Amino acid sequence: MAPYYILSMDGGGIRGIMTAIFLQRLEMVQPGFLSHIDLFAGTSTGGLLALGLAAGLSPEVLRKLYQDSGVKVFADTILDDVRDLGKLVGADYSLGPIKQALTEQFASRRLDSLNRKVLISSFDLDNEDTDTNKRTWKAKFFHNFPGSDSDGDQTIVDVALRTANAPTYFPIYQGFVDGGVVANNPAVCALAQALNAETGNQRIQDIILLSVGTGYNPRYVSSKDGDWGLVQWAPHLIHLVMEGGSNLAHYQCCQLLSKQYHRINIQLPGSIGMDRIDQIPLLEELALQADLTQAQAWIGEYF
Repeated sequence: MAPYYILSMDGGGIRGIMTAIFLQRLEMVQPGFLSHIDLFAGTSTGGLLALGLAAGLSPEVLRKLYQDSGVKVFADTILDDVRDLGKLVGADYSLGPIKQALTEQFASRRLDSLNRKVLISSFDLDNEDTDTNKRTWKAKFFHNFPGSDSDGDQTIVDVALRTANAPTYFPIYQGFVDGGVVANNPAVCALAQALNAETGNQRIQDIILLSVGTGYNPRYVSSKDGDWGLVQWAPHLIHLVMEGGSNLAHYQCCQLLSKQYHRINIQLPGSIGMDRIDQIPLLEELALQADLTQAQAWIGEYF
């Protein structure tokens, strides 16, 4: 059988501009490699990139969208901080600017209008089951594969907002929050979707998977035997969930796919949060200077 190509992209807010630049650089060295991708998978900012690429946007266009829209999306005001009691009782940012930018780009297009397959992670806060014993929250993966559970009738804008609204950063949207709480690195989820007999129906020996991260911050906990409670753990928990899960997906892909898998993810020189629009120049510089030699060679061999 022919190879089945997957491109998986992590969450990371404004750091997604690095993913766009990585893909731009790789496309320059291996022209047309993105045209081979069968499945674009993404979480949060990676979900926005996946939807954009599947819709035919180039990495160059997506990079410019980050440059032009990032300041508006992560705009904060003193009035907003006062209303939110210094961010204690409200989200840091409004979904208005990102919704406007997405609507300008995609209008009312639906997932089934895309020429390529997508898998976009999110988290459903309430399944609204009529049986209260079965009412729960759960992971949700939006896709446009055919079948009874297809989400092809969902609009690109709605799916984008359901994957890219990290808790505390943005409000809940239609009962969903950012997919990063369950799969900040959706590579294994994409692999499972491709292998599923009712959707991808692929053989694992035919799958080629490129995973792109948004950089990892130099974080650590030095305590060897800390007797910590909520107060001590609180600053670390969201990072443990998102970054720990990303490392788990990387390990699983390495074991399952071996040389058919490659990941790009550079270490950041310091902590750069997902809303640090002031760091866009640095992020661009890091992405442009990153050594992609191994990635280029891998793409040259498998694409």
